[in-house]
Amino acid sequence: MPVPVPDQRDPEVTRRALTRWLAGRLPGARVPRIETPETSGFSSETLIFDAAWTAPDGTARHEPLVARVAPSRYQVFPEPRFAEQYRLMRVLDERTGVPVPPIRWYEPSDEPLGAPFFVMGRVDGRVPTDMPPYHMDGWVTEVAEEERAAMWWSTLEILAELHRLDPDDLGLGFLDQPEWGGTGLDQRLNYYEHYLHWAYDGPQETALRALDWLRAHRPGEPDAPRVLWGDARIGNVIFRKGVPAAVLDWENAVLGAPEEDLAWFLFLDRHHSEGIGVPRLPGFPSAAETTRRYSGLLGRPVRDMEFYEVLSGFKFAVIMSRIGQAMIDFGWIEPDDAFPHDNNCTRLLDRILGGLA
Repeated sequence: MPVPVPDQRDPEVTRRALTRWLAGRLPGARVPRIETPETSGFSSETLIFDAAWTAPDGTARHEPLVARVAPSRYQVFPEPRFAEQYRLMRVLDERTGVPVPPIRWYEPSDEPLGAPFFVMGRVDGRVPTDMPPYHMDGWVTEVAEEERAAMWWSTLEILAELHRLDPDDLGLGFLDQPEWGGTGLDQRLNYYEHYLHWAYDGPQETALRALDWLRAHRPGEPDAPRVLWGDARIGNVIFRKGVPAAVLDWENAVLGAPEEDLAWFLFLDRHHSEGIGVPRLPGFPSAAETTRRYSGLLGRPVRDMEFYEVLSGFKFAVIMSRIGQAMIDFGWIEPDDAFPHDNNCTRLLDRILGGLA
């Protein structure tokens, strides 16, 4: 999530707790080093640590690991789906070519660390930043145009590879959310309407206008639902010289139309440039080029992108309203501050709605 929340975890207490837990899976394992963040994201907390142990043949072993800990202090989503994220990542790791970090263990109890967590291998590389947005500052502004293009196209190829997977063959039916309606847009609109009213108790003029438009213009979904990443963007990819080493953050994965992921991929990049008033960096392909290439990768025409762009803006506006509520709750802004309903995302969404026929 774009805004971190305060974290007070004690590094030494955490190291000892992880050592006890890890020894039950790797006998004799130690945790000689751990990094606990001063702040954590809304959706989960990340602990970076090393494991050291002696193999049965007497060889000293070492492995860099990461623990993702479920949210326990403040939630950005009304119903966290932490266990589902782990289940999906394990399937992707073991049965597909989608590059995710190697998945090691899951702990459903909150006893060791105060909340459930899973452990995965640490992947070296660099991730484009949200704060500041990568079009404004950071390492992405310093690399060659060719590397930016490679980052963009290679992530798009991974997205298409994901969308070609058969969720039934992989046993991924647990990503469906029938409690919110029929698979796909019924679920998405109903869930995000619920989320909107849960997120922030204040005015929501732009988001509600977008929701009305979406319900009035909802397209058909003629193809079988596919696995959607849910947060498809280059800011969720670990890169090595323009090549994805690992794809992260699967907590919003659902079943639906591939256009939904593609539109989010494009909208988040648009938000990080036009939305904040800075030009896109040279080298990044245009939305039109991206859509054309994606259609070829998917093997069929891309449909209804105008609708899915509005849906992306609506979803992000809902998330930003929750972030705004968190800023109020933490005392960073006043309770009557307009930020939860008047921010870069809602202004961009308002312009998009204003341009619709």
